[in-house]
Amino acid sequence: MDRRSFVKRSCLGSAALFLDHFGTSPSYCEDLIPQAPPIHVNEPQSTSISPLRMPGLYPGRVIEIADERSIVGNRVSQPTIRQMLDQAMRELTGEKAVRESWAKFVQPQDVVGIKINPSGAPACCSSPEIVREIVAAVQSVGVPARNIVVYDRYEYEMDIGSYQVLVPPGVRVVGVQLDKLDASGYDPNIYCEANFFGEWETRSYMASIVAAGVTKIINVPTMKDHSASGVTGCLKNLGYGTFNNVHRSHRTPFSFTDPLIGVMCSVEPLRSKAVLHIMDGTRMVWHGGPLTQNQDFIHQAGVMLVGTDPVAMDTIELEKIEAKRSAEGAPSVWSRDPNSLTQDGMEFYQDAAKNLFYRQPHHIGAAGKLGLGISDLKQIDHRILRTRG
Repeated sequence: MDRRSFVKRSCLGSAALFLDHFGTSPSYCEDLIPQAPPIHVNEPQSTSISPLRMPGLYPGRVIEIADERSIVGNRVSQPTIRQMLDQAMRELTGEKAVRESWAKFVQPQDVVGIKINPSGAPACCSSPEIVREIVAAVQSVGVPARNIVVYDRYEYEMDIGSYQVLVPPGVRVVGVQLDKLDASGYDPNIYCEANFFGEWETRSYMASIVAAGVTKIINVPTMKDHSASGVTGCLKNLGYGTFNNVHRSHRTPFSFTDPLIGVMCSVEPLRSKAVLHIMDGTRMVWHGGPLTQNQDFIHQAGVMLVGTDPVAMDTIELEKIEAKRSAEGAPSVWSRDPNSLTQDGMEFYQDAAKNLFYRQPHHIGAAGKLGLGISDLKQIDHRILRTRG
């Protein structure tokens, strides 16, 4: 694509996006967290704006469905997952037929990317059982297996999850980069640029598979807390799973995941291609995310969230993780207590009272202010279901 067809825009830092939260939450101190620098975005000017672009067809609507049979003895039941997903999709769209529900988002000519979250495998990652059901549903509307791509940034994390042998035949499994220094799978013309801590490389580039490979994206995050962003849900799985060089946004004890996560999700063509979000909450990591293997912090919740609004879905996820942490006697992810900080990773993975960063869960609200969805609980249409029969 000709560089002249790109436009550069600037996004202000987190203080401009979310100053109002400092006045409403006693756990925040405006002086404690440095203001984020401006983030410059280079994106294609000619991108056609899809009517399905986030927050999608159903802004503010979150379907939550639960079934204790979905995970028993740490094993996910695919038949139960199928029933949960079918019921949730019908509720989301109002369609009586499951196939018609899926047809609102994908067409036979599409190349469909299924963006998983393999981080934390094998203990907690996007369940292959859910991925297989999504593949079957996409095929039901006429998309051939060769035009379905299960992908994530890191190939080695996908190897740990064994997705290559767990998805149906013909479906491609793609890792954008072989290791942390591999930049060959990224588009040099689409990037977010900011200098957070004086790092030598200040740009994060969009994965080529998103920029030019797939036409639709179904986002399959897991339900986890996160040591830097507070939670990792729809927004972080998309933003930090699409752009490279993102680890630079946090350096102990500070994190600029707010506003970078939301800014990345706002960049075209990612924003237009991400049309549906299916959050795997069969397992919920309530501390130690995103990589913990400590089963003491992984709750078999048996839950799935479905919607088109990533901000609303992450708002509900945050509420659920906060409730679980409270029940377990762990501090809130909104905490700003310096005594909770540790630089010892092993201590963090063993003690729910410790954390590596001042977490930034307000990245969700900041993304809402960028137009990506609704973060006000009073405006979210949160429908709670249980499977029938």
